[in-house]
Amino acid sequence: MVQIPPVVQRFVKSEVGAAVLWVLGSLMLAAVISPWVYRGGKDLAAMAAVQDMPALGEWLGAACGRAQFGRFFDRSMIFSTVLLLPLVFRRIKLLRTESGSVPVKLWERVSWTSAATQVVIGCLIAGVMLWGLGAILAAGGAFEPSATPPSPGRWLSRILIPAAAVSLLEEWLFRGLLLGLWLRCARPAAACFGSSLLFAFLHFLKLPEGARIADPSDALAGFELLGKILQHCTDPRFFITDFAMLLAGGLILAWARVRTGGLWFSIGLHAGWIMAFKGYNMLYQSVPDYPLHPWGVGDNLRSGAFPILTLGITAVICHFVWRRFAAGRSLA
Repeated sequence: MVQIPPVVQRFVKSEVGAAVLWVLGSLMLAAVISPWVYRGGKDLAAMAAVQDMPALGEWLGAACGRAQFGRFFDRSMIFSTVLLLPLVFRRIKLLRTESGSVPVKLWERVSWTSAATQVVIGCLIAGVMLWGLGAILAAGGAFEPSATPPSPGRWLSRILIPAAAVSLLEEWLFRGLLLGLWLRCARPAAACFGSSLLFAFLHFLKLPEGARIADPSDALAGFELLGKILQHCTDPRFFITDFAMLLAGGLILAWARVRTGGLWFSIGLHAGWIMAFKGYNMLYQSVPDYPLHPWGVGDNLRSGAFPILTLGITAVICHFVWRRFAAGRSLA
């Protein structure tokens, strides 16, 4: 009989362990159902091409017709995480009952002036820190000005709209809805880790460059895609230079939600990162033969050890700024 190490037993019986098992279970379920979702989507696309359908049906059919298998896997993953949420919440509640812990939910009402202040400060901190890193790296030769810089109008339209839309949508979904549900039954640390782990995974649920799925309609196609993705994630360089960066960013955004009791500071941070990241990418390009490439810095400001270090400094700055907006409740 195989003896399970005590450290593994403690991990499985912890709230963080429940969060990890939830993400892994969601990945497995998505792998099972994604080929069926793919077939259904392509059947709908074929019907929409030859039949008159309501406007919504035609739009959905056209979208399914354009989508690759990875998009169907991504939607299957979102469905799976929502479907398994009640199970993980039940598990966490049981663990908290056994330990005698009291659930914590943090949500503070603030004035519009305080909300606007948090958005602006968060945006400035994130944007200035990331752009400052870019300026240092450009001075050091890691990046060089783009040969074809965009026009000011295009530069603004490609930055402001995505920054506003993505920050509002993703913060509402991950830090508002998902993290808010976690905080009803889990400790803030476990809640932040679970939601951030999912946040990082969902941003990398796509095939590595050059990889292909032999038959997307095959029953095992989801596991084939998942295997290629996870194999890519086990690459130490990818994990350190890409995945860890996004996980760390998610943790900062989640802890901002916990510390301030709202989404405003998180929205500002997220928007600041997007504006600095997209704006810098449009004005600069990486130098492939730079000595610290790709471990120190990758192809952009979201990859490498230096960007992760910058996130750490950003978190320290935010730690002191959050004291002004800290939610007036204890963190269990």
